[in-house]
Amino acid sequence: MLLVSALGGVLTLGAYKLFIEKPQIAYEHQNQNEGLQNVQTNFINAPKNFAAEITDFTSASEKTLDAVVHVKNRSIYTSQLTMQDLIYGRNQGRPRVQIGTGSGVIISPDGYIITNNHVINGANELEIVLNNKKTYPAELIGTDATNDIALVKIDARDLPYVTFGDSDSVKVGEWVLAVGNPFNLTSTVTAGIVSAKGRDLANNNNKIESYIQTDAVVNPGNSGGALVNTRGELIGINTMITSTTGSYIGYSFAVPSNIAKKVVDDILEYGNVQRAFIGINYRELNGENYKDFNVSETEGVIVTNVLAESGAQKAGIEVNDIIIKANNVKIGTFADLNGFLNTKRPNDVVDFTIIRNGNEKILPVTLHKNVSTTVNQLGLNLEDLSPSDLKKYKLNKGVKISDVLNSELKRFGLKKGQVVVSINGQSVANVNDVNDIMASLKTNSRLLLEVMTEEGVTERYIFN
Repeated sequence: MLLVSALGGVLTLGAYKLFIEKPQIAYEHQNQNEGLQNVQTNFINAPKNFAAEITDFTSASEKTLDAVVHVKNRSIYTSQLTMQDLIYGRNQGRPRVQIGTGSGVIISPDGYIITNNHVINGANELEIVLNNKKTYPAELIGTDATNDIALVKIDARDLPYVTFGDSDSVKVGEWVLAVGNPFNLTSTVTAGIVSAKGRDLANNNNKIESYIQTDAVVNPGNSGGALVNTRGELIGINTMITSTTGSYIGYSFAVPSNIAKKVVDDILEYGNVQRAFIGINYRELNGENYKDFNVSETEGVIVTNVLAESGAQKAGIEVNDIIIKANNVKIGTFADLNGFLNTKRPNDVVDFTIIRNGNEKILPVTLHKNVSTTVNQLGLNLEDLSPSDLKKYKLNKGVKISDVLNSELKRFGLKKGQVVVSINGQSVANVNDVNDIMASLKTNSRLLLEVMTEEGVTERYIFN
């Protein structure tokens, strides 16, 4: 059997070689008339000793870590009585303690700490935990809900602190570090770049509209923490993220340091925030309307109205002037202008660069106390009551509706000249009160507006 198998294999192989297998021929062709083709590429010769830039974050981290603290907010609340409580006889009405956490930044060696207003809002007790685990009770010095900034203080000396940098000089693409306490994970540093400046977030109540946007990872608990540049200078206070899940998905936002510093200085010097005002109404220049003004610019702010006795009127600003700069800071959007004004006080003089009839002019404007505001959620322009208005309506405080931008509100009877006397039961004396109340509202919360008509009739409007 073995011999027959071997013989069969030999016969099969021989038949394949003889009748089936063909010789393989390799062809090689070379064109003797053509040489190698040289294709130019887009490059330059590197100089000797050239190396790719290496960004070192260790120095900035070392300067910042010990100056960023853990903020604990203890608030006491009483839960509402439910049907289950009645059925099962559970005792309701007992005070309960709720603890919230966030971050803060030490800005002076004697214990002043800056954080977000929403981190400490509603707190009965504040506790600060340093990076070395030392714990201190904190005193609330002042808050600004509009800019979402709060200032607290602890009784300590010789603390490490972070110095303020100039947020106006920050460039898109610049490396930054976010330092804070996400998810109660203390002393956490993440790196990213500035991905946008002057970011205007829609439906942001009446909070600022000039955030620094970054892709450094920020999560719940980072609020109030530091955004620093590679030199370890404070250029922003990490405030919020845009997310559908509640966790970081790519973008975070910080209050610029120039705004935060101005708020702190105002609180320490005046006890409240001084808001500056130009005295104009305006809209944005864009790629659709710029031809109507015979300009090549597509970025800027168009003046639509100049208020009487305002700094703008006294400086000679006119309707249809286009503001493109403020003290050499580019003004391309509402957010740029609002962000710049949030760094100024009444009586500050600002050089506004405008375009009028195709020509550039620089007009120095003395800023006044803020006497008007726009409530974006409602579509109302409001302004402080003048002495003659107070006498006319027989009031000692309130704000007057100067324009109704929402057609639905017009249909319900709201109109120019009526006076808003309270919002959600809180009386309003001026437009700053309105801004603070609107900024402190939670998303989708109910809004009760109490309005006095020109006939002296009080009407109430509820917005859900």
